Amino acid sequence: MKIIEARNKDYEALRILFLEERKRTFTWLNSSEFQLDDFEKYTQGELILTALQEDIPIGFISIWTPTNFVHHLYIHHKYQNKGIATKLLKAAVSKTNFPLALKCLENNLKAVDFYKRKGFIEKRKGQSENGTYILFELNKSLITKY
Repeated sequence: MKIIEARNKDYEALRILFLEERKRTFTWLNSSEFQLDDFEKYTQGELILTALQEDIPIGFISIWTPTNFVHHLYIHHKYQNKGIATKLLKAAVSKTNFPLALKCLENNLKAVDFYKRKGFIEKRKGQSENGTYILFELNKSLITKY
């Protein structure tokens, strides 16, 4: 497995991964609103790092670099719980500044637990159209889980 910046040839697989894993993850939302072209819409202008297995995308992280904001982190369900998300976060940390921030829907319990285990601290909660989110932040001094 290797991590690289997304290449043009990766985008079709990333679009599919983004759509399928959102449907699989956000079961409490109306998944009929999720579209294949959401990937481009929601990652426009972001740095996208892709995890590849035998040159096939199996996960990605997208970062809005002007504010060091992790916008998306998705791993294909067959490759979850194998350390890939941690490796993508580590790669993101090496390409950004601190603090690194992200929002995670409170109902996404698996992700909330993951970010807490990786040293992110809860800064505040807020409301979005999809429910309550937690704003997490990672400071350089908190990096101990990578």
